[in-house]
Amino acid sequence: MEIKIGTQLQLEPTYTEKMEKFNCKVLEQEEHILYIDYPVNMATQKTAFLIDGSEFRATFRTETNHSFAFNTEVIGRKAGTIPMIMLHCPKPEEFIKIQRREYVRVETPVDVAVQFQNYKYQLVAADISAGGLALTLKGEVAFNEGDEVDLTIVLPFANGDVKYILTAATVVRIFEKDHKRIVTIQLTDTDDVDQQHIVRFCFERQLVNHRKETDPFHS
Repeated sequence: MEIKIGTQLQLEPTYTEKMEKFNCKVLEQEEHILYIDYPVNMATQKTAFLIDGSEFRATFRTETNHSFAFNTEVIGRKAGTIPMIMLHCPKPEEFIKIQRREYVRVETPVDVAVQFQNYKYQLVAADISAGGLALTLKGEVAFNEGDEVDLTIVLPFANGDVKYILTAATVVRIFEKDHKRIVTIQLTDTDDVDQQHIVRFCFERQLVNHRKETDPFHS
């Protein structure tokens, strides 16, 4: 699969506290390089001048209405009648199909502190999404299904950044699976910036898992 000329791209900065989105169009393509027109900030409708080395999550929709995403960065500019920005284009097998019906849930270990009344538990999530997570319990806990808890979620990104997400949540279900006690928790008070951090973390981990599946020699 390839990105066709004229495809609309939506760009979101990968590592930033600001929630920005930019629209642009693919004008030319060479191997591993996409040439786009200067993006427009979707909120201000002003032209954006992207800095070389800036990293983004790009999303696009195919003619068959399937949505895909990939990580990219600005690698230069090309002068001409229409000035263009050059983006790195990964291999098609590194594109991630976006599931629109719900938040993408990724199986990856994540450290989570759970506060319930005067009790605090240091646990590890078995999977996570922007809507909730599943934790593996160690021993007995004071909370039950339906209880409100406070979470501190630690998100380690590939570039070395670590984000700490503080959010209220609700205990949905406690059950046993494969001889382990699991609790599923729904996030109930995550602000937009923190939710965006979780979405980006899930996308990054999904990309890593995808590479491991497609490349048996990937470490």
